[in-house]
Amino acid sequence: MAGTEMRGRTATGRVPALAGWAGRGARSIRWYVTSLMGDRAYDVYVAHLAVEHPGQPPQAEREFWVQRYREQESTPGARCC
Repeated sequence: MAGTEMRGRTATGRVPALAGWAGRGARSIRWYVTSLMGDRAYDVYVAHLAVEHPGQPPQAEREFWVQRYREQESTPGARCC
């Protein structure tokens, strides 16, 4: 009976933290990829505006992306494609 009760648990009776560790790892990877690809750019812009320019309303999200893509096309800088 003791063998079946201990299955999947450590000697202290706790379930291993592997699931928590894997979840944190997956969230970290997702955050990194979305940051790298620029998916969070509008959120970062709104947060910056709230801190640095509190009275100024942010652009609409669509206007933000249109302006961002125009700037990228006019000044490509260092990018792979």
